Amino acid sequence: MTELLHEINIRRAFRAFSDKKIPEDAIKRIMTAATYAPSCFNNQSWRFLVATDDEALNKVFGALSEGNYWFKHAKAAVVVATKPALDCMLNDIREYALFDCGLAAQNLMLQGFKEGLYAHAIAGYEPLKIKEAFNIPDDYIVITLIALGYPGDDSYLNEKHKGLEHSPRDRKPESEVICYNKWNLG
Repeated sequence: MTELLHEINIRRAFRAFSDKKIPEDAIKRIMTAATYAPSCFNNQSWRFLVATDDEALNKVFGALSEGNYWFKHAKAAVVVATKPALDCMLNDIREYALFDCGLAAQNLMLQGFKEGLYAHAIAGYEPLKIKEAFNIPDDYIVITLIALGYPGDDSYLNEKHKGLEHSPRDRKPESEVICYNKWNLG
């Protein structure tokens, strides 16, 4: 297995963060990696808000769903957003700004992993609370929040999440999601 494929394979959505602060230069490298993602027409439609101080982190924590209690142990949070005006405006229903933000988020998470951090993107939050807390304009779409932190003790996790931290990685068989030369997937 090549080194990159191995690293992609062992990266997981871990939840057990330590109290160790993330150095500013590591945050900068992580965010630079996000900006190196490809994008439709090179529009670079992503916008990021990086929360590292207590005040900003508490704003993020205030928008979390109950099931994402563990996110409050993260030492940094990234808000990933875009707006339709930043999209590449093709004449069909494809919304490449969302796709491009996903590519940037994956770069961000992989660089975080390379820095020795856990990086976990979530959907369980209230986008309106994030927009209000940070005065993000109405025309923006908050796509995801990403928790960043060094690996830590899982003692604060509930039993379900402790189990997920240590369970084997669960992926669908490639035959269910990949076909070659003709479409034969359900």
